Amino acid sequence: MSLQRKMKAAIQRRKLRVRARLNKDVPRLSIFRSAQHIYAQVIDDREHRTLVSCSSQELKNLSGSKKDIAHAVGQELARRALSAGVQTAVFDRGSFLFHGRVQALAEGLRQAGLRV
Repeated sequence: MSLQRKMKAAIQRRKLRVRARLNKDVPRLSIFRSAQHIYAQVIDDREHRTLVSCSSQELKNLSGSKKDIAHAVGQELARRALSAGVQTAVFDRGSFLFHGRVQALAEGLRQAGLRV
C-alpha cells in the first residue's frame, strides 16, 4: 500500500472515530480547514440539512493571523446559530486535531455564547 493511500485511510478512520462518539440528539458543528480558509457549519443530522454556516471567505475586512480570523469566524457563526435558535451543538472536528485554528474557532464560539 502506498504512503498516500495509508494517510488517506488513517484520516478517514480518525474522522469516523470522532464522529461515532458524538451525541446524535444535538446539532453537529462541523469544521473544515484548508491551507487558506476555515469553514464551519451547524448540521441537523435528523433532517439532514445545514442550519447555519460561516467561512473566512464570507467575512470581509478580516486581518491578522489565521488564528485571529478563525476566532472571528467562530464568533460570527455563534451569532448566526443563536439567532436561528440553536443554543447547543456538539463539536465535530473531523480529522483535524483540536489545536491552532480549530481551537481558536471553538473559543470564538464559546465567547459568543454558543455551548459547544
